[in-house]
Amino acid sequence: MKTEIFAAVLAFCVCSGSALAVSQAPSFQFLQKPGPYPVGLKVVNQYDRSRTYPASSKAPSSEKGRPLQTLIWYPSLPNADTAMTVGDYVQLADSEIHFNAPDSKDNRWRSLLQTSFDDRLWAVRDAVPAKGRFPIVIYAPSDSSVSWENADLCEYLASHGYVVLASPALGVSTRDMKDDLDGINAQARDISFLISYAISLSDADPLRVAVVSWSWGGISSLFAAARNPRIAALVEMDGSIRYYPGLVKRAADVHPERMIIPLLCFIRNVSLEDLEKDGVPPADKVGPNVLNAWKRGDLLTVNMLGMAHPEFSSMFQRREHERRFAENQVADYDRADANTSYAWVALYTLNFLNMHLKNDAAAETFLQRTPAENGAPRHFMAVMFSPAQDLPDADSK
Repeated sequence: MKTEIFAAVLAFCVCSGSALAVSQAPSFQFLQKPGPYPVGLKVVNQYDRSRTYPASSKAPSSEKGRPLQTLIWYPSLPNADTAMTVGDYVQLADSEIHFNAPDSKDNRWRSLLQTSFDDRLWAVRDAVPAKGRFPIVIYAPSDSSVSWENADLCEYLASHGYVVLASPALGVSTRDMKDDLDGINAQARDISFLISYAISLSDADPLRVAVVSWSWGGISSLFAAARNPRIAALVEMDGSIRYYPGLVKRAADVHPERMIIPLLCFIRNVSLEDLEKDGVPPADKVGPNVLNAWKRGDLLTVNMLGMAHPEFSSMFQRREHERRFAENQVADYDRADANTSYAWVALYTLNFLNMHLKNDAAAETFLQRTPAENGAPRHFMAVMFSPAQDLPDADSK
């Protein structure tokens, strides 16, 4: 879905009747309130030395390997220091590859988010961690994107007692990814690398691990879950598992029909006509439907009726200009509706993780209720639950 994100997705606007109400268009706002914990953020510059990366081939031996600038959001003790701004997050992209040689010129996010630089979020750099061990969440970004594309969601989860890690979505040997098996496998290995690092943290619980993803990160997280038994749950926000079943089929060791972990999958309404125009090679589209094959694990499918693809990312919402919103707008759902929808995605994600990683009975009750019973506005979401089935093992036949 690289075409959707980088060619068709650059901005939003709000239509009022037949006129563009540009001056009255609200900006992105994260409507959920923080949980009981303040949020800390650590940035760890590290290398996966089991892999090479051409950009670091001529670097000193201490800087060789695949660079993984790792962001860690975590529950912290109260701190009076100033919280991160959008501009602070943008600055991190200056040194994604060369940690000791920041390059602001090639950081396209500086221009894309310029008008939001002063927006303040919740996390405080290097705050003292709260006592205890908390479940681990790995966030897998979209195609070639930054680790903090959903910083609002990552901070939200940390405020409710999760240690959340993310690294940029790099290509095999370049900054940008390719939409192929090599690109998927590279990000899937990044996810496992972050899990291995996370279990070494003193405030992380190695027995409770989930992966949350958006877009291309969704297919990478599926591959990672098929190979890494530590992953106990998946959350996919309009993930590419729906759009690239041919790539899933060609991976010899990825079998959705055998997956036994629970999956929360947010989807959007997309027409067959739109899919025919998405530029994806036909062979990548041909394969068994991953969601239909998900029989052995619980599957919660949430159709976000008014959301366009970019609205599943808080930073992509901030970067959009008005004209593009009109091009991507779903029916008459306006900019304020996008904020509302994103807030409900965050709330359902939290409750799904609370149920499966914390055995939270209240979260289970929440997920069993209808959206209306949970207080969601009408016509915003439709939820369908498919419980795991006890099927005979195909390998034993």
